[in-house]
Amino acid sequence: MSSLRRLSTRRLASLTGGALALIAAAAVLASSALSSGGAVPPAKPLAAAIHDALAAPAVSGLTARIAFTDKLVDSSILPTGSPLLKGGTGRLWASADGRARLELQSDNGDTQIVLTPQRVTLYDQQSDAVYQALLPADRAGAATGNDAADGVPTIADIQRRLADAMGHLQVSGATPGNVHGISAYTVRVAPARDGGLVGGAELAWDAATGVPLRAAVYQQGGAKPVLELAITDLNYGSVSPADLGVTPPAGAKVTTVDLRDQASGGDAGSAHHQVGEPKTLAAAAKAVPFTLSAPATLAGMRRGGVRVVGRDSADRGVLVTYGTGLGGLAVLETAADPEASAPAKKDTGGEQGGLPQPSINGNPGQELSTALGTGVRFTRSGVRYVVVGSVRQAVAEAAARGL
Repeated sequence: MSSLRRLSTRRLASLTGGALALIAAAAVLASSALSSGGAVPPAKPLAAAIHDALAAPAVSGLTARIAFTDKLVDSSILPTGSPLLKGGTGRLWASADGRARLELQSDNGDTQIVLTPQRVTLYDQQSDAVYQALLPADRAGAATGNDAADGVPTIADIQRRLADAMGHLQVSGATPGNVHGISAYTVRVAPARDGGLVGGAELAWDAATGVPLRAAVYQQGGAKPVLELAITDLNYGSVSPADLGVTPPAGAKVTTVDLRDQASGGDAGSAHHQVGEPKTLAAAAKAVPFTLSAPATLAGMRRGGVRVVGRDSADRGVLVTYGTGLGGLAVLETAADPEASAPAKKDTGGEQGGLPQPSINGNPGQELSTALGTGVRFTRSGVRYVVVGSVRQAVAEAAARGL
């Protein structure tokens, strides 16, 4: 059985990033530490600090109070009071067998995030909606695999991997500090280039157990985190199985993102979406029942990969990327719903439902601009286009109008 510190290092941070990505992003979160007085661990090289965290003795479980900050979007335009979108406080439970539950509390209804070796599930009580990601088998095995089989990399191995990463990232040393009374180390990671609006992320972990204590992501040039998940009170010990799961109501709407191999199946009755192998532009165009729009350049960025997405013809689409790194763009094209395929009325822009509604070459669109990126969605001639990237609003709009 894998130890909890191994679960936490490999998967608890992934849980945090997965929960945020399920409403877009993807994204992966790192973690960070705040100095709040108290004991500070001895200084040591980053590779040694990481090794010691991975090799730390197993803990049987943990229970914690948490604080979540979300400054991605101006709260005045949000149609919901979900703590996942506006931030809040809550609790965290995790066990040594790869299971965890994070609860964010709100007067309008709690948000629950449940992690097992097979899936990540998010249930938002206010909207009565369930979002889940089915995890690849190899990752599921890693969460419950044998420690001896997995092995703990040597300090030299870790140093080599850090050296490889530094070709793409700026990585700080392990900074000794204290997180809410717990002796901890902090590392900061930032894009070396092509980072878009992302300024960096930080990771802090308990110096004694290797358990993550705080997760934070920063905007380019920002001193305060845009996203932050921090443990404010931590207790180690066995966790009851009843605290590690939640059962949504039978009528809740379920949306599933399948991250497993193409050959694996999904849960019946759910909506599934899967990214396929890279395709040539011509092959991708033949795979979908609509005219694909994928110019060689978009908003000054050169076209990159082309992939067919969707498990069957009913929801099949094409994902096209432009540019490089986090500063690039992704364009998803799918067949629109029949109601959305009616001739669009000319629109001069404005707002609907709190979100800006720009005109995209005469077609009304919806736009979500955040501190870390922008998304634009519009429908034209029976095709729905979604343009997303860690770019400013003007760049995303220009890309949408270039399709």
